[in-house]
Amino acid sequence: MARIVGVDLPKNKRGEIGLTYIYGIGRSTARKILDAAGISYDVKVQDWSDDQVGAIRSTIAEMGIKVEGECRSMVQLNIKRLMDIGCYRGIRHRLGLPVRGQST
Repeated sequence: MARIVGVDLPKNKRGEIGLTYIYGIGRSTARKILDAAGISYDVKVQDWSDDQVGAIRSTIAEMGIKVEGECRSMVQLNIKRLMDIGCYRGIRHRLGLPVRGQST
């Protein structure tokens, strides 16, 4: 089982899908990472060699992709900023109400 940025990736999934289990990486970002690392999308995670896993780790670091804790804290800081400036979205967050126009 491959472990990247503290996340155990599911071994029976294709590489493109397996990388999306990391917070902050979606399908398009996963494809960019695999292209840069020179790995096919269709290779399953269990078939990755240690060199390929290392290449993926270094590619994520080189591309400067914010993942896991760094990405989560960035989102929380953005929400806190909205609440501090008192805009409509910030007030909705503060009150625990829907922010994106859903009816209540």
